[in-house]
Amino acid sequence: MRHRRRTPHLNKPADQRKALMRALTTALLREGRITTTKARAKAIRATTEKMITLAKEGSLAARRQALAYIYDKELVRSLFEQAPERYRDRAGGYTRILRTVRRRGDGAEMAVIELV
Repeated sequence: MRHRRRTPHLNKPADQRKALMRALTTALLREGRITTTKARAKAIRATTEKMITLAKEGSLAARRQALAYIYDKELVRSLFEQAPERYRDRAGGYTRILRTVRRRGDGAEMAVIELV
């Protein structure tokens, strides 16, 4: 049973999964739009939205929490400058997942995740 088990395992050990989630979240915040598998897109949606919520809050504690998760300091600085104006009227739902064609090699479901 997987009742109340929120984190998808993505067929990886915990340390690799955490590094993958951090890298994908950092890439999405930097680029604004990335192509990945559907399962990975659904997995990083929660952490990306949490980082944007921290940026909207804008406190020093929130900035330190974001710096502990996101790899790039300059990205955190620009996120904390731009997010409050960009997402002022939005109370959540900062990302959008669009399904695309299956991957040719193994048939995995692919998706584009982007910032709204």
